[in-house]
Amino acid sequence: MADKITLSKNDRLAVWFRHQYLQGSWNYERMQNGGWCFSMIPAIKRLYPNKEDQIAALKRHMEFYNTHPYVSSPVIGVTLALEEDRANGAPVEDAAIQGVKVGMMGPLAGVGDPVFWFTLRPLLGALGASLAMGGSIMGPILFFVAWNVIRLAFEWYTQEFGYKLGTSITKDLSGGLMGKITEGASILGMFVIGGLVERWVSIKFTPIVSTVTQSEGAYIDWNAIAETAGSGAQGVADAIQSALSQYSSLGATGLSIDKVTTLQANLDQLIPGLAAVAVTLLCCWLLKKKVSPIAIIIGMFAVGILGHLAQIL
Repeated sequence: MADKITLSKNDRLAVWFRHQYLQGSWNYERMQNGGWCFSMIPAIKRLYPNKEDQIAALKRHMEFYNTHPYVSSPVIGVTLALEEDRANGAPVEDAAIQGVKVGMMGPLAGVGDPVFWFTLRPLLGALGASLAMGGSIMGPILFFVAWNVIRLAFEWYTQEFGYKLGTSITKDLSGGLMGKITEGASILGMFVIGGLVERWVSIKFTPIVSTVTQSEGAYIDWNAIAETAGSGAQGVADAIQSALSQYSSLGATGLSIDKVTTLQANLDQLIPGLAAVAVTLLCCWLLKKKVSPIAIIIGMFAVGILGHLAQIL
């Protein structure tokens, strides 16, 4: 009896590396089939010493294939397990291999977008942008390094997960695992974006609600400071020290004799960031109604300009 043919770790690493180029030959007829077939070549060469079997395997993997490029890894892991079984004499038909690929690529495609595009990338982008806005070079470096480390690690471990479980992974897919992952990723994404709204969206209403003249001692009396300060450099230093000491005790409200309360100040006392959240929810609602993002952006510009001219914003 011939020894069982198995894929070594180096073989699986070679497949994993080539899988990074899944969309390298994307086409309108069979989508990612060229990149998929390219990824399978190291495994095919290991499993099928005969050239005719290699050609047949390559043709088998040139069929239509399309899914999210990152969550394609468990699919290729399961496929590796099937090809290994077939090379060792198991009755695995071409239709069975293609059926597993088609059956898995649909549910996984729906997971990739909310997990990577709508959760991980905005989260890392926001962290990197926050550092960059503070003048730190670590902003873009953090985004680039963290994104690729997470992506590459995810692809390797999910490929291994699929390879070790083989066809039994389809039971997990049908058991609602993908639905739970999608729901959890969506909740996490909404939580993160919600926390960033107040920081990234800035809206200030400028209308004045009230103007109250403050009592004596509740504001910095600049005239009194000028009268009591002596002449020369020492007098200027004393005046500055007096103004700073009063400011530390009175705060920004003590800079003027009149205390001005704006509409924005009242809103901030009620719920800080209320307007920002309202505008964000409005944009989400418009997107849900299929309104073009370009139209929303132009509309926001128009409202901002008109609001400024009307002295509202």
